[in-house]
Amino acid sequence: MLSDYASKLNGRPFQVSRNNLVSAAESMQSKFLKKFLKKIFPCCLTLLFSSSLIPVSYSQQLTVYERLPSEMLAVSPPSNRISGDPGDMQIIDRSCSSLPRADVRRRLVDIAVQEWAYFGMSEMDLTGITENQLAPRDSSGRRRYHRPGFEEASRVADSIAGYWSAAPDSSWILNRQNQNWERNGLGARWRDFWSAAFISWVACESGLGDMNEFSRAIAHHTYIDQAIRARDGMETDAAYIAYDVGEAEVNPGDMLCRASRPEYLNLDQRRPHMGQGARTHCDIVVGVDPEAGEIKAIGGNVRASVRMKVFPAAVNDNAYLVPLPYAGRQIFAHLKLQARAIEEDAINNSPTMLHLESLTSTTIINRSLASNERD
Repeated sequence: MLSDYASKLNGRPFQVSRNNLVSAAESMQSKFLKKFLKKIFPCCLTLLFSSSLIPVSYSQQLTVYERLPSEMLAVSPPSNRISGDPGDMQIIDRSCSSLPRADVRRRLVDIAVQEWAYFGMSEMDLTGITENQLAPRDSSGRRRYHRPGFEEASRVADSIAGYWSAAPDSSWILNRQNQNWERNGLGARWRDFWSAAFISWVACESGLGDMNEFSRAIAHHTYIDQAIRARDGMETDAAYIAYDVGEAEVNPGDMLCRASRPEYLNLDQRRPHMGQGARTHCDIVVGVDPEAGEIKAIGGNVRASVRMKVFPAAVNDNAYLVPLPYAGRQIFAHLKLQARAIEEDAINNSPTMLHLESLTSTTIINRSLASNERD
């Protein structure tokens, strides 16, 4: 019976776990297997099978890496900024460092790469991808999203909570997540998008501690607008200046930003709405490869994890490598850091990548599933 179900996965990695057995029973509508599972996993099984939101899922292994010791990369783990356990977590440290701009660019790359390794070094290749591949839908047309398994979610809970500490006025978000953990357990999905919190924490640890340099916030549009104001001569201390795609050279440490609601195509479309909320997302560039036609960037809350995106890119008339549209989407803002450029393959020279083989690693079960929850 289970072998029949496994064959439906078309050769994808399969682990016999509780999640797989539940999905197998749901997929095959097996009364026998449901009865068998009730004897083994009685807790909440009735609720699970009564829910119309349960997707077919499978598990795969994920290798995660511990962070470097501070003498190799001077960064305080985000979890150090938090006290308590899930359900009772509190922010205890919101401090941020201020460093010379010359140091900031490389630290942005190095810290983003370290967090990427801590979350398992997952990649999202956007070159040649279709809209359906990027955002698959179930048979009823509803979007399907990735959701981490229990082991993965519990491991990174205090890290994500620590990211929020770098964003002012974010305590209410952590309080709301505490309530979510109390109701739904440690494996509960984060209620609020944490991608801007990730960017804010990386900026904080990289040396952009002054809000006049970088307006850390719970939403990306806050610092995007700051960079646009800097472009328009309204802010003189901002670390980033906004450009339309193709106006300036993209370097590691810069950011690439996209908007979905509303879907801006350039800075002019954002200017009339500055100060207003918008569904946006930015990633930190960590590598530029003109020969391969790729730009690599790392962001948070990308399919509920810290992931690296590989953007398709091409050289334009200005001899700049620029990100191309992908899967019906496109970058609308290039935030350029006001600091000297570093090498294009900065990711390869980061302490994490140079010492990867010596880092402590763990293999955990990563539930790569599609769910009907929002992203």
